[in-house]
Order: sequence, then C-alpha cells, then structure tokens
Amino acid sequence: MNEETRAVRMVADLMALSARTAPKAKGEDSLVIRVAEGEELLALAEEMRTISEQRNIRFFVRDAENISISDACLLVGTHGEVTAGVNCGGCGFPTCREMLDAFEKKENESNESPFIAPSCVLRITDLGIAIGSAVKTASIHNVDNRVMYSAGVAALSLGWLEDCTVAFGVPVSASGKSPYFDRQRM
Repeated sequence: MNEETRAVRMVADLMALSARTAPKAKGEDSLVIRVAEGEELLALAEEMRTISEQRNIRFFVRDAENISISDACLLVGTHGEVTAGVNCGGCGFPTCREMLDAFEKKENESNESPFIAPSCVLRITDLGIAIGSAVKTASIHNVDNRVMYSAGVAALSLGWLEDCTVAFGVPVSASGKSPYFDRQRM
C-alpha cells in the first residue's frame, strides 16, 4: 500500500466521523456507518454486477468498475422505520404510528425493491445530511469521491448495514484523474 492509499483510507475514516457527527433530527442517531476497503471492495463490486444482471440495471456495472479501482468506500445507511415521532406526514402517512403499521405490513411481504419503505422522512434527511457532511470532508482533503445509490443497494444486499432500510455508498480515490467523472453514460 502506498502513501496515497493510506491517506485516502484515513480520509475515509474522517468521512465516517463527519457522517456520525452530522446534525440529526431530535439529536437521535439512526445511522449505520462502515468503511469498506481491500477485498471488501471487490466483493461489493461483484454484488453490484450481480444486481445489475438480476434487475437489468446497466449503470450498476459501470459503478462496480469504479468501486473495484477505489481505495475505500464509505457506506452509510439508516433505520428508516425509526420514526422521529413528530407526526409530520412527510412519509405519506398522517401519523408515525400509521407509517410503522404500513412498514410492518410491507416488511412481511416479498419485497423486490432495493430499499424498504415507507421510511421516516426525517431519518432519510439525516442520511442525506450525513452523506453531505462526509463528501465535504473528502473535498477538504482533495480526495475524489462520488455518492452512489448502487453501492448502497449492494451493501444492503450483502447484509453489511444491519437492519438498514436505505443506504448509499461513497467510494474514494486519489489518482491523477478522478475515476468517478467523465464516465460512460449507460
């Protein structure tokens, strides 16, 4: 491992810290955070390819190639069924209790979707703020990164973010040119 790879992995840990300490609704943390590196990146990329074949989502293959050449990948998920208890209606239900009832009913059904819904809109917002905080940290340290829905779906499929309903991944890299932009459209 060279100095640049070690530095990027250190930044990935700082990104995890930024995600953890990001503001959250009512100060309640429902996030699960993990940094994948080494052989885990290859397993994550392989799961993305498998999902691409199963669901006919071509861009997962392109994203898998990015993951496999990354130095690390920050994975952040949330327990969307953990409500903030404010009955805001943002989830589409008038009360948190009704959302939980719908969640419990759907959880017992066969689910073809990569994410489990409904989810508390405030917990999903917490997830977005945490991801934003993490990519800010990567930017401060000049580490190339990209938020990927596909990496989050694969991490959930692998069971790496226990009991999370929604997740995203942020691969990171340091090279002469960012591998995450100017990518082939799919």
